[in-house]
Amino acid sequence: MPRDPHTEPMGAREDAAPAATVTAERPFQPDAPHAFVNGRAHALPADPRVTLVDFLREHLGLTGTKVGCDHGQCGACTVLVNGRRIAACLSLAVTHEGDQITTIEGLAAPDGTLHPVQAAFLAQDALQCGFCTPGQICAAVALLDEVAEGEPSVVTPDRARLGPIDLTDEEIRERMSGNLCRCGAYPNIVAAVRTAAREALR
Repeated sequence: MPRDPHTEPMGAREDAAPAATVTAERPFQPDAPHAFVNGRAHALPADPRVTLVDFLREHLGLTGTKVGCDHGQCGACTVLVNGRRIAACLSLAVTHEGDQITTIEGLAAPDGTLHPVQAAFLAQDALQCGFCTPGQICAAVALLDEVAEGEPSVVTPDRARLGPIDLTDEEIRERMSGNLCRCGAYPNIVAAVRTAAREALR
């Protein structure tokens, strides 16, 4: 019977292929094409077909970024590139020469202190299975920056007016709509974003 990836549990199957191993990282050469991932320079793959999500997971071992639909529709692979959120499954790694890329592993402070959005997700229990959580958190971090810069969404009442935006629940839902949660933790995700927004204003 054909395997249905949408209904099959995420546990290992006896006939499943062996887990992918992390590709040995090429020695870094300053003059070679590279990107900065979580503050550290990494040589970009020579193969132009490698997607950003595969570069992060398979080449660098940063498996916090998840692969969900692989079509840019679920948001599980959301990362920050130069502060903007993107779907890493739709972007080729070689296009990010010189870019600053931040994954879920790079959000916490060097001393281990959680990013305010990470802390808010824990405080509000804004997760269940946790698979989509890294993408949700990265999207929420970008959301707060977008609101701070006065970028309107389609539900912003006065999109022509520049200035602070009232981060209502409707705004949060609209701005997080690109990140799906199969467990249905949406009310707590909205609460977590609202909590993080309040912390950011202190």
